Amino acid sequence: MTAPRTPGVPGPDAVPVSVPVSVPAAGPTPADPAADAGQRRILVVDDDPTVLEIVCRYLRAAGFVVDEAPDGLSALSLAEEKRPDLVVLDRMLPLLDGIEVCRRVRSTWAIPVIMLTALNQEDDRIDGLEAGADDYLAKPFSPRELVLRVQAVLRRTGQAAAQAAAHSAGQGANEASGQPSAPLVVGDFTLDTAAHELRLRGTPLVLTVREFDLLSYLIRHPHTVLGRDDLLRSVWGWEFGDLSTVTVHVRRLREKIEADPAHPLLLQTVWGVGYRFDPVPLGSVGTRGAADAARADGTTR
Repeated sequence: MTAPRTPGVPGPDAVPVSVPVSVPAAGPTPADPAADAGQRRILVVDDDPTVLEIVCRYLRAAGFVVDEAPDGLSALSLAEEKRPDLVVLDRMLPLLDGIEVCRRVRSTWAIPVIMLTALNQEDDRIDGLEAGADDYLAKPFSPRELVLRVQAVLRRTGQAAAQAAAHSAGQGANEASGQPSAPLVVGDFTLDTAAHELRLRGTPLVLTVREFDLLSYLIRHPHTVLGRDDLLRSVWGWEFGDLSTVTVHVRRLREKIEADPAHPLLLQTVWGVGYRFDPVPLGSVGTRGAADAARADGTTR
């Protein structure tokens, strides 16, 4: 939905996206699945017809097959029917809001989500990230930037799929030649980049693309204090941005890897500086207090 009126911000009749003077002409919409061959499919969900038209036009001009939905229930039906490669999802929707749509999409399919949020509403952005969104844009936004964000997220997921396929194809050859794969083992964690898989005590973790990237980076840099700006630059590839993005993802990771997320032992907060990943085996943490675990790990908390 259109952002609320604030001083210096266009009113409700203004286009809630920053559109260049030259807008790509609308391209043809594929009439059947055969026309989609080799193209990535994007589902755009927004109840504002202007936003929907402009975003879809730019994405089609960039070579994507685009499906449109004006409300949350239609979005879930199209996601089930079309199985898009990515969803561009507005936060505020009729029938079913974007947060709930995001939760249902992420709990059912491995589909990345980019959330569109109201201008200057930090709570909206945090809610979207906590629901499982991989990225977000605040309105008004540049449709060109949105296309770049879509391409970046798809590039990461495509690389992950290619690595997994290569791992599957080469696994038999490795076994036949006696060359086992060499995943990185740190504490109770096993990082297998070829399979794009992170395991905790042998059990695969269910992670979003960003969560996987963040935890992988932390595993490669154990016992190192990393600032939120460092993580934003190294994991997200952003030179600047909302640091709450990192905070939310750290919180979500703690819920998935810590025995007690409210009192984390693995992913520590270093107040005023950033975060530190201390890979203490969870099995031993469960039978000792935090102070004992700290002494056993040789770190100060």
